[in-house]
Amino acid sequence: MKIALVVPGGVDRSGEYRVIPAFLALIERLARTHELHVFALHQEKRAASWQLLGATIHNIGDTRTRLRAMRAIRREHLLAPFDIVHAIFSGSCSFVAVSAAKLLRLPCLVHVAGGELVALHDIGYGGRRSWKGRLREAVILRAADVVTAASSPMVDALHALGIAAVRAPLGVDLRSWPPMSPRARCDTQARLIHIASLNRVKDQETLLLALAAVAKTGVAFHMDIVGVDTLDGEVHRRVAELELARHVRFLGFKTQHELRPLLESADLLVMSSLHEAGPLVTLEAAAVGVPTVGTEVGHIAEWSPSAALAVPVRDWAALANAIHQVLVDEALRLKLAERAQRRAMLEDADCTARTFEALYRRCLARRYTDGDSRAARTT
Repeated sequence: MKIALVVPGGVDRSGEYRVIPAFLALIERLARTHELHVFALHQEKRAASWQLLGATIHNIGDTRTRLRAMRAIRREHLLAPFDIVHAIFSGSCSFVAVSAAKLLRLPCLVHVAGGELVALHDIGYGGRRSWKGRLREAVILRAADVVTAASSPMVDALHALGIAAVRAPLGVDLRSWPPMSPRARCDTQARLIHIASLNRVKDQETLLLALAAVAKTGVAFHMDIVGVDTLDGEVHRRVAELELARHVRFLGFKTQHELRPLLESADLLVMSSLHEAGPLVTLEAAAVGVPTVGTEVGHIAEWSPSAALAVPVRDWAALANAIHQVLVDEALRLKLAERAQRRAMLEDADCTARTFEALYRRCLARRYTDGDSRAARTT
């Protein structure tokens, strides 16, 4: 097959910085047996192209991005026809993919992977905050041949909007994250880790309030916070105000290579997000034997209570209780880790690629069947 994959970015030519690991894992696997062209809307400011993991990357750039992306897909299609168009993320990506697919009379898949279905007005986040956004998503998603999402809560949200959807987790690459058996804690001080950009959606305020409550219980712990600071030091200042400086260390951005040993040495991943489709880091942690405690979003919600512990969003007291529960009950921590690892290994990056390939074939078969039916009716 010749596949057009539309993404917002995450495919930097370095293959290490400004990348989304799940994208790279999928690209590498699809490119092994298919001709894959990736149309990145905003990886770089200027239009350019490069090779990455066997695929051709077409960076569109910042000027008239959607129109130029559709033209780029059409231009490549005229050189040799695409079989299918696939968007990861809705919004601009799905608009480009569905519009190009309709123009070229091709089947189209859309994978909903971000905040397209939410409206968090207090922090200015989500694709459904305006009537224009809601209308755009309703029209585009209904025009796609198949809509997928990474976790059951996302699929349920799509179903609530009247959109049929297929669950398709973006799995972890087990070659980059070879599994490690869950291991007992070897230190009296628990090692916690939080991996996310410092921003409103990840809600580090709830995280820090929970940590302050855990500290008052007398449980010894240390927390590494990994991620780019987009809040101009606000989270760092809150650490000082809550007297958490001896418990918390900020490590900034880390590549996947740098992140792995940090996760391997952790006892517990803690996430406090207001919204997640995944997150992938929960799967990466599970692969190396580390369980997750977090808010009731994405995989954390669908895995709880057997393979993770989930609490309501913005509920710092419940998050503190869940962290404390896992840190004082080693048998529970190991049980969560073992069950999470089984889930992550069953739905790894290979499974993701197979799932999408099966959906491609189903779309093509349906398209050919419909075409044959129409031809029969006209004869």
